[in-house]
Amino acid sequence: MSSAKKFTPETEKNKTEKGVLYLVATPIGNLADLSERALKVLSEVDVVAAEDTRNSAKLLSLFGISKNMISYFEHNKRERGEEIVKMLRDGSSVALITDAGTPAISDPGEDLVRLCASEGIKVTSVPGCCAAVNALALSALATGRFVFEGFLPMNKADRKERLSEISKEKRTLILYEAPHKLKNTLKDLCEYFGSERKITLCREMTKLNEEVFRTDIAGAVARYEESEPRGEYVLIIEGASTEETVSDDRSVKDRLRDYISSGVEKKEAVKLVAKEMGLPKNTVYMEATEL
Repeated sequence: MSSAKKFTPETEKNKTEKGVLYLVATPIGNLADLSERALKVLSEVDVVAAEDTRNSAKLLSLFGISKNMISYFEHNKRERGEEIVKMLRDGSSVALITDAGTPAISDPGEDLVRLCASEGIKVTSVPGCCAAVNALALSALATGRFVFEGFLPMNKADRKERLSEISKEKRTLILYEAPHKLKNTLKDLCEYFGSERKITLCREMTKLNEEVFRTDIAGAVARYEESEPRGEYVLIIEGASTEETVSDDRSVKDRLRDYISSGVEKKEAVKLVAKEMGLPKNTVYMEATEL
């Protein structure tokens, strides 16, 4: 006879509550990773808000769940966020899910959580898969201290600034990257981090063709010169050594030239170099007038 405690609807710890936003983690590839609690919440909430309602409807249908669904993604998050908050205020329970992984991590769900917090609406998380943490655990690099950077900026000036900043980071770094951008990102990492920094590339995690490639940045560049990247990637990068974190000796003019040669306007380059080197803008501007 089972010794498991029997829960009644009144005393059950995992009872789904009205007026609560549930952040429900979904599988990143293996359907068996969807937890019993996640299935329970998705079955009991009044509404499911999803990044892509078509994909999520297929996921739910595989588990025999049919729900009222609304879309919530980057380009409708402002107006849809207000709608969801109104539902919650009116007493509905709402589950937020993404296409894969944990909502609100490198995801517009963070805006909805912030909005609910400002309105005094309860938010709770149903934990599960997170690609960043999964890849970090597989990386064989230091996991005690790490920094999650998500996707690098697309804008050239912002990208150069970010790469310059994180290249000196001593903690293990986590980046996301799409397959069609991976080659360029690896070349950028080689330029800013050096060719010998250790890196682990994870793709297709939890799926049949899961791949974990541990190498250095030069090795990663060489591999993808020979083969095309496939699938979404998580990059785990070794933190900088103490020697690497010492400021480089490039002059203000050298840094300005780098930015300007990449297409950044001189005025913007002055701001970036001033921030990068911790100098007054006027000081950097005087150097720029000689270029």
